[in-house]
Amino acid sequence: MPNLATLLQQHLATPEKVLYRQWRDDAWRDYSAGDIASLAGRWQRAFRDHGLQAGDRVAIALRNGVDWWAVDLAALGLGLVTVPLYPDDNGENWAWILSDSGARLLVAENTRLLPALTGLMAQLPTVICLQDEAPSPAVPASTWLPESGGEFAVADPPADTLATLVYTSGTTGRPKGVMLSHGNILANVEAVLDVVALGDDLLISILPLAHMFERTCGYYAPLKAGVPVAAMRSINQLAEDLATLHPTVMIAVPRVFERFLKRIEQALARSPVKLALFRLTVAMGWRRFQGRASFLERTLYPLLQRLVGRPILQRLGGRLRLPVVGGAPVELRIAKVFIGLGLNLIHGYGLTEASPVVAANREGDNDPATVGRPVPGVEVKVNQAHELLVRGPSVMRGYWNRPDATAAVLDSDGWLNTGDQADVVAGRITIKGRTKDILVLSNGEKLPPTDIETAILDDPVFEQVTLAGEGRPYLILLAVTRESDEKLLLKRANAQLRHFPRHARLRRVIALKEPWTVENGLLTPTQKAKREALYRRFREEIEKVYREGIRTV
Repeated sequence: MPNLATLLQQHLATPEKVLYRQWRDDAWRDYSAGDIASLAGRWQRAFRDHGLQAGDRVAIALRNGVDWWAVDLAALGLGLVTVPLYPDDNGENWAWILSDSGARLLVAENTRLLPALTGLMAQLPTVICLQDEAPSPAVPASTWLPESGGEFAVADPPADTLATLVYTSGTTGRPKGVMLSHGNILANVEAVLDVVALGDDLLISILPLAHMFERTCGYYAPLKAGVPVAAMRSINQLAEDLATLHPTVMIAVPRVFERFLKRIEQALARSPVKLALFRLTVAMGWRRFQGRASFLERTLYPLLQRLVGRPILQRLGGRLRLPVVGGAPVELRIAKVFIGLGLNLIHGYGLTEASPVVAANREGDNDPATVGRPVPGVEVKVNQAHELLVRGPSVMRGYWNRPDATAAVLDSDGWLNTGDQADVVAGRITIKGRTKDILVLSNGEKLPPTDIETAILDDPVFEQVTLAGEGRPYLILLAVTRESDEKLLLKRANAQLRHFPRHARLRRVIALKEPWTVENGLLTPTQKAKREALYRRFREEIEKVYREGIRTV
């Protein structure tokens, strides 16, 4: 049956099968298929009692865990449409999505944003809160849910029935609701499992489930495969959770590995000998991975990997065999380090509009300088503007109530314009940057800022960076860094740009100490820099350096 809820239903013949693990009451607790079905059944009964009908929208603003999974499966089983929200997002975005989607119900972790929603929305949906003491108009789930719900129900809709509205967290403009059907997502789940073999594994859930990458690859795919998933407690407790849970598979954005590597490098910096051995291991391991290692290197590497690589990778739990990285470009430096240490980092590419996975490297066919080959069932091609086009059963139905926006990216033959500049060589895809994310200098020179920013981030002195220079005579850089010497920063940044055209050379750097976060409005919930928000926040600093003029290195 083309219903995502069948992914749970298939396991109910063995209801004791463990599917999830979560920290509850100061301990890690396992949840079986029967446990989830029982909880989902209670939600289904409550949905029916509330008068919800197939096609009605239910918004979910919960942290990753059993409640998220149960609410989602309960809604999908009844033919309801789930609308995921980032629990750490702001009230304005929540209000927009709730209004635009016409959600009749919101299931929230707590009432943190309730005052903001009350002020922003003329008509609130019914708000159900996991927090036991929820102020009106919210209702605590403990009193709203019935004590029992009966058998877990799964409707049998046509494959193109809408399953979810996933709102894109764009860096500019209002989010658009991507309409994904049960068939769209199930097709992508099948494709993912064809690329990544799951067996005797344990996944750790890190990315918010509002992110389609986590939802398909870290939730639906392992549920299909019957592989248990553990929800981390928080990003600040991730290291401890890894050491305790010992996962074998991890779905993550590059930032997770960037932070891990930064901590390792800071620790090794105190010992020149250890740092030298680390760099030797990485260099030797990378050449071995590429098939370019000498006989001596092939002989020495296993010893170095055991003495240097293994202790470092032990900090990721000791059993991690497959880190799957997506959601943003991976710096080649990051991939080289982890592959050099002995961990086969797999990089892929996708977008919400494709449910989301379009392409991925394979365990035995890995080229981290690319995002790999298309997954089964997905076709790709590049148009005259060098934009990547995608077609296949996982491509969205369109944007919710936005036929104009849909027509702009989805043609009558089913080809989706991703808006990403790409090259396809020998079947492998290399993403070059966003078509619209182009800076045009006052002399007419055009630059892809993402490529330049990614290159600069290869130098660990830079933590976060964004280029500025639209309509200006030259480029400057906003950089979160602990270094304050602008001359040194310019030298190091431009050293990373030696293979770029001369007009890509930086002339000034604005060093910033405070990291960009979702909370301070400078990152999207998917950890992308909000370029226009950064320009507004640091407008005075940008104007000041342009008034002062160029500083040469």
